[in-house]
Amino acid sequence: MAQDYDDMDAIAMLKADHRKVEEIFAQFEKASGKDRKRKLAEQACLELKVHTIIEEIFYPACRRVVETDMLNEAYVEHDAAKLMINDIEAGGPDEAFYDAKVKVLSEMIMHHVEEEEKRSEGLFSLARAAGLDMDDLAERMRARKKSAMAQLQGHPEIPAETHVFHGEDNAFALAEAPMGRRGGGMEMQEAR
Repeated sequence: MAQDYDDMDAIAMLKADHRKVEEIFAQFEKASGKDRKRKLAEQACLELKVHTIIEEIFYPACRRVVETDMLNEAYVEHDAAKLMINDIEAGGPDEAFYDAKVKVLSEMIMHHVEEEEKRSEGLFSLARAAGLDMDDLAERMRARKKSAMAQLQGHPEIPAETHVFHGEDNAFALAEAPMGRRGGGMEMQEAR
């Protein structure tokens, strides 16, 4: 019997999100109508935007226990994916490179997931081995996912925010506690 999302710890939640997005991308690959492709691409983009938001709770908790280079790479991968997500959401299936963009996004995400889920040296394994409180993280991530989904669902015009590229305030990605999102009206979140 599959575990209910509300009963999962932080890593199980993130892995469940990974499987969901993988399935959406697989459906996109098989889809044939423009409307169906747009719907699936928008669903994947929404799921990924919300997923990266809840990882902005998980990643800061990992900052003290996971190799800095690994975590920095994960943030850069997120931001590269966010740029592609924003471009896909701004376009549509009538554009010449639409399908190619969705395919490249899928490949970027598959690489990112592989890095996070490696059995012994992946981000998730290292975080679990460090003894992070996965239940506490899950509780905060579930609450944030609910609010992010409510904010973003049906609003593809709201872009995914990047944090690590030239000219951006990198403090967000370097923090050891979750910070409020720029432009979202949230204050610095309390560290637990």
